[in-house]
Formats: sequence, structure tokens, C-alpha cells
Amino acid sequence: MTQDELKQAVANAALEYILPHLEQNMIIGIGTGSTANFFIDALAKVKDRFDGAVASSEASAERLKKHGIPVYDLNSISEMRFYIDGADESNEHLHLIKGGGAALTREKIVAAVAQEFVCIADESKLVDVLGQFPLPVEVIPMARSHVAREIVKLGGDPAYREGVVTDNGNVILDVWNMSIVDPKGLETALNQITGVVTNGLFALRPADVLLLGTSEGVKTIKG
Repeated sequence: MTQDELKQAVANAALEYILPHLEQNMIIGIGTGSTANFFIDALAKVKDRFDGAVASSEASAERLKKHGIPVYDLNSISEMRFYIDGADESNEHLHLIKGGGAALTREKIVAAVAQEFVCIADESKLVDVLGQFPLPVEVIPMARSHVAREIVKLGGDPAYREGVVTDNGNVILDVWNMSIVDPKGLETALNQITGVVTNGLFALRPADVLLLGTSEGVKTIKG
């Protein structure tokens, strides 16, 4: 199967996973990226079964709206049953690296509100140790050099992602050459650097379930 076929398979599996729980007044959290886009397209087929969605990026919001799915501001939502999103990497504990699409902060916020975080990914994303994919860190622009120096002290090799501005008006540093054996500890340490908005480690709030697309079918892994 091609990577797109695997993404389509996990998107369909995610729809099947949430379908029995859909209610007319339900708001669903939607992530960002190519795999999330497959899920948005699948979700459109049952848009009459729920109220609407909260999107973790402007791009996802636009895709939802094009399908006629109402998009809500998170501040107007008191509870959310599901958040569905992809990942750049996952370990067996469902600790994730996210943010390849520069939407990590909003993704982390929406995930924090959701009762259940359903991660959808193809088998190439499952690794023994996080860190082969560079770890994104969203930074206030004036703090970029300071944050980079602090990241070097933690053992990382930060690179400025040129030409990228997040939906929040900030910049991204991608941290290379880190073998992340303590995801929770590193997530906390990075967030304590002055000028960091947040980082792309989802370990303090990991996924609850990982739907993994493989050549043998979709596997369900629970944390």
C-alpha cells in the first residue's frame, strides 16, 4: 500500500471508531496535516450526525468549512469527546512528536480539552525512541536566538525554520540530533525556557489510542 492509502485506511478507521459515539450536539476536535485531511474528508460523509468541529489550524478550518461542517471557537466549547489528529512520530507509550505543519500549539490546546485523543498515523511513524524526526519548538520571534542557545545546552541542534510563521504569529525552531529517552522530562524542560510558547512533544498529554495503518491492516494501540 502507498502512504496515502495507509493514511486513507486510518482515516476511515478513525471514523468507524467514533461513529457509535456521535451525537447531534457533539463538537469534534480536528488536527492538522495530510492524515487529518483524509479524516476531514471522511467525516464530511456523516456531517449530519454531529454539530460541528474545532480546528487546530486555519488550514483545517477552511477544509472543514468547504465540506459544510460548522467550525467553532474553542473558547465557546465547554467539553469535547474526541480529538483526532496525526503525528510525525509515536513511541509505544503513545508519546508523540507533532508540529511538522507548524500547528503544534493549537493542536496541544485542543488535545488538552478533549476527553480522548485519537492519533492516526501510518506504520512509518512508530519508533522505538523519539527524535529522528526533528522536534518543533514554537518561539516568540524576539526570543529565537536566546531559546536556540538554551536548547544547545540541553543537547539539541536547533535550526530556524525559515519562511514559516505560525497561525499565532510566532516562529519555529526544529531541534535535530536528540534521542528523546525521557519525553516528559524534555517537554517540561523546553517549556520552561523563557520565550518558548510550547514544543511538539505530546508526552504529558499523550494520545489515548493510536490507529496505525500497516500493510496488514489498521492496528489499534492503546496507551
